[in-house]
Amino acid sequence: MNKGLLSFFIIFIALLGGAIYYTNSIQSPFISLSNSIQSAYFNTVESVFNTLDEHFYQQKHIQKLKKQLAEYDNNHLVMQQLSSELNSLYKESNSSIRTHPKVELVRAISYVKFSDINKLWLEMNDFNSSKIYGLVYKDSVAGIVISKDSKPIALLNGDIKSSYAVFVGENNAPGIAHGNNDNTIIVNFIPSWINIKVGDEVISSGLDNLFFRGLKVGKVLSIKRSQGYQSVVVDPYFKSKEPRYFYVITGVQ
Repeated sequence: MNKGLLSFFIIFIALLGGAIYYTNSIQSPFISLSNSIQSAYFNTVESVFNTLDEHFYQQKHIQKLKKQLAEYDNNHLVMQQLSSELNSLYKESNSSIRTHPKVELVRAISYVKFSDINKLWLEMNDFNSSKIYGLVYKDSVAGIVISKDSKPIALLNGDIKSSYAVFVGENNAPGIAHGNNDNTIIVNFIPSWINIKVGDEVISSGLDNLFFRGLKVGKVLSIKRSQGYQSVVVDPYFKSKEPRYFYVITGVQ
């Protein structure tokens, strides 16, 4: 055996011994680094999945709350009508009234004109262009819905063409309300022999087949008397500063 071959075997044996006796010391830094990388990776993945789970849970929860709120508002309107009808029923003897109010949640899309905040395009599923509808925000009258180019358009309380029947005061003085192109409502054709006063509540009468009786309209600011009738200026409860969602009364009874 020559010296070159002997040297090769000596080196080989030395490396083998080092691998056997020093493997842990050599591999330890690499294993530690690898474990740190894997740990960071799995922590990141877990964090991402937890964030996604929380996000989707919040979305589902928000949608659930929105649905519950819509159902609450709808039930509130139904109870408003039922309460009003029952109060009338108690005053009438041998009276039978069957109430089946129908309301639909609608969304405001945009202003018809940017210069007029009292007209809004609506997104409405079941719209009959030959009808006029009552428009409600929470428990207050917001205006009416008419057709324009066979599409639903909201005329809010401030619009002069937004007209509906109301009662004024505790004596239920009848009148016709319409917008005034400002922040007030005008009620005309109130009989002069019925006593009304500043501060009286104005509510929907339900006699126009647009609204049911008892929805809030506003309070009387001033009174004017002329030619056998009275007219009043009303401060409305609904203010059209943040129009977004409304209820449309599609059927009163």
